[in-house]
Amino acid sequence: MSNPEQLRYSKEHEWLSPAEDGASTVGITAHAANALGDVVYVQLPEVGDTVTAGETCGELESTKSVSDLYAPVTGEVTAVNQDVVDDPALVNSAPFEGGWLFKVRVTDEPGDLLSADEYTAFTAG
Repeated sequence: MSNPEQLRYSKEHEWLSPAEDGASTVGITAHAANALGDVVYVQLPEVGDTVTAGETCGELESTKSVSDLYAPVTGEVTAVNQDVVDDPALVNSAPFEGGWLFKVRVTDEPGDLLSADEYTAFTAG
């Protein structure tokens, strides 16, 4: 699965969409979903929480391990994907569509987010 060009990526394997209606969508990449294996539990930040770029804001538990979820940007959580909480397998089956995790109103964005090509090179290395 290729990495969508319109998204930006963190080195912790989260993706960030361009803002729509003032909020950007966050998820994990197909690379991360494949590395995790079958996701069985998702813990997300709550609406109204402030997340900080580079810091943990949730967890993904798979049949193999538990992995921290990192915020790619700083901002206020405006929505969480209840579908993925109810059916964590969406993270594996549709990481860039139905498997998104939360939406955030960005107040600060680090300068180290990668383009799709940069992220592909990063994961290949």
